[in-house]
Amino acid sequence: MSLTDLISIEDLTADEVRLVLDTAEQLKPIAERRRKSVPTLRGKVVCNLFLEDSTRTRISFDVAAKRLSAEVISFSAKGSSVSKGESFKDTALTLDAMGVDCVVIRSHSSGAPLQLSRYLDVPILNAGDGWHQHPTQALLDVFTMREHLGDLAGRRVVIVGDVLHSRVARSEVQALVLLGAEVVLVAPPTLLPPAVERWGARVAPNLAEVLPGADVVYLLRVQRERMHRAFFPTTREYSRRWGVDAARLALLPEHALVMHPGPMNRGVEITGDVADSSRSVITEQVTNGIAVRMAVLYLLLASRSPEEVDA
Repeated sequence: MSLTDLISIEDLTADEVRLVLDTAEQLKPIAERRRKSVPTLRGKVVCNLFLEDSTRTRISFDVAAKRLSAEVISFSAKGSSVSKGESFKDTALTLDAMGVDCVVIRSHSSGAPLQLSRYLDVPILNAGDGWHQHPTQALLDVFTMREHLGDLAGRRVVIVGDVLHSRVARSEVQALVLLGAEVVLVAPPTLLPPAVERWGARVAPNLAEVLPGADVVYLLRVQRERMHRAFFPTTREYSRRWGVDAARLALLPEHALVMHPGPMNRGVEITGDVADSSRSVITEQVTNGIAVRMAVLYLLLASRSPEEVDA
């Protein structure tokens, strides 16, 4: 890729998205191994700078780097100098002094990865920043869709739930539109961002009406930790109007997929029987996340300059 960082899906062309997906397809057999790794990134040092709580994404990047034989430094806000008042810039300069080759950053602040890229001359990978972007989540999701559905051009993906607070939704819509898919957003009016029509997606008021024509229904987590006021009356009301249960699952075509970025609120946006059904590919998303993150690390770190080749 021509990119030196991956901060937003907006940074990618459709061909670059396909390059990541094709590379992930080749690396997936390695991602599925239990213990073995390949020496592709031996000698490289990847820093996981997680300034916001995470389980799946942090572990996924950790496993992806180790599958490629990179050394991994894990850095979290709790118990670090950040919690003692160290500035973001000083943290970046410390990482630079350690000689890291790549930084994977997750932050509650939108724009933190872009700011970090101005301080460091190494690849920066955005693992989620505030309400802004989560590019590798979108890439692993479209990879999973492509595995089951083939070319996504003309496919309909229905994204349901808390679009307002979701960095996943923003990245997801951009990636799907790049690949020619039709995206339909269904959410409480209070959980739709202003000017959402500029995203290139269609907004539908009724979930049941769009499910029969859907190839994928993608359920967003209700992010209570980001809500500082009441965006809907009750959890029960949300589940009744925008959750997917067995009755709504039956409205989907037989080939349609059920997806969720995790962690799930069972009984809110998705019922347990739907989450565990044969239509659900939620656990596949986790496995594919390792392959896609391996692909991104490989594409950003494995290329060598002529001087390095001669050496």
